[in-house]
Amino acid sequence: MRPEHGWTTTPITADLVRGALDLEHTDHGVLPHRLPALARAQNTDPQLAMAEAQPSGVRLVFRTRATAVELDTLPTKRVYVGAPPRPDGVYDLLIDGRPAGRGSVPGGNTVTVDLTAETAEVQPGPVGTLSFTGLPDHLKNVEIWLPHNETTELVALRTDAPVEPVAAPTPGRRVWLHHGSSISHGSDAASPTAIWPALAASLGGVELINLGLSGSALLDPFTARAMRDTPADLISVKIGINLVNKDLMRLRAFGPAVHGFLDTIREGHPTTPLLLVSPIYCPMHEDTPGPTALDLATLSAGRLCFQPMGDPAERAAGKLTLNVIREELSHIVKQRSATDPHLHHLDGRALYGESDFAELPLPDQLHPDAATHRRIGERFAELAFTAPEPLFGRGEPGHHRHSD
Repeated sequence: MRPEHGWTTTPITADLVRGALDLEHTDHGVLPHRLPALARAQNTDPQLAMAEAQPSGVRLVFRTRATAVELDTLPTKRVYVGAPPRPDGVYDLLIDGRPAGRGSVPGGNTVTVDLTAETAEVQPGPVGTLSFTGLPDHLKNVEIWLPHNETTELVALRTDAPVEPVAAPTPGRRVWLHHGSSISHGSDAASPTAIWPALAASLGGVELINLGLSGSALLDPFTARAMRDTPADLISVKIGINLVNKDLMRLRAFGPAVHGFLDTIREGHPTTPLLLVSPIYCPMHEDTPGPTALDLATLSAGRLCFQPMGDPAERAAGKLTLNVIREELSHIVKQRSATDPHLHHLDGRALYGESDFAELPLPDQLHPDAATHRRIGERFAELAFTAPEPLFGRGEPGHHRHSD
């Protein structure tokens, strides 16, 4: 029900949106993108196009006395033929940094994906409304975190009191720019603030820009250039699993590609703390190369599960496994750190290792569940931000911004 004294409608502009590198104006409103237009123009992969348009880590941030907030959005939901229905995307409400509500938007567009036939059919749908009422009647910072796994066009923002932008980044907080795979994107997490990078950012007291791109942490040069050109105080790159999943390159190409990716980032951030993170533990690809394929037997039973299609003997021909990648990343950091003292390495098994798998197995053999996201986020926060000697150090915000 609308407040008796009426609504204030506020245009959704860039000064209200955090975590996106671009806002595209659409027929309905604005669509947040996590890669800039130039990178999108150079991309030819539908998987990456879908992933970067899903607003993982993207949130509306504003200051207001409003006790009621409505957000009209046009979500795009995915349905996988033969798999259980996916729940509606989740929006998290934070007030002054604390959880204060959660909701979803019904309706929207539907994309029906047939993974076996490799087809996708789009069915247009209506705009829906997210509503939060009964908010405290005082001046406060409001954050609405958008669904991490559901493309979301922002149509209209209504409040029962005026809205003003909040300075970005929040004074005293460092900006953390992170790139990774679907695990960083947040697959199978419970909500957008429960993906492991968001949890780690909250625990570490930093501002997150999440370039976790499902299926798409592939050392693409345009992603490196996007990171080069994005202001940040801290940068991390978590690389490996997607290169095995896709069977994209051999060891001969992998090392130089990592060097090139890091070189590009360093063009814009020559002394910013930069953390290179190797893959978390994943038994099926520890010593078995990709590609990774759907397990059709489990799909026919209504479960989504993955299996390796490579042969361990193919390592001799340079095919990549997680252990091969970890060894190479460790070597690269040792080599580069001789002249780059701000480059650091983190073995992903310190975030989720063999003993963790025994306690919290990967439900589909590839992706962590909600409890595992929390464990990874807590461990990353401790190692990178809050330990007595954190990997990212204790520098002040703004000291390692992009050099214009």
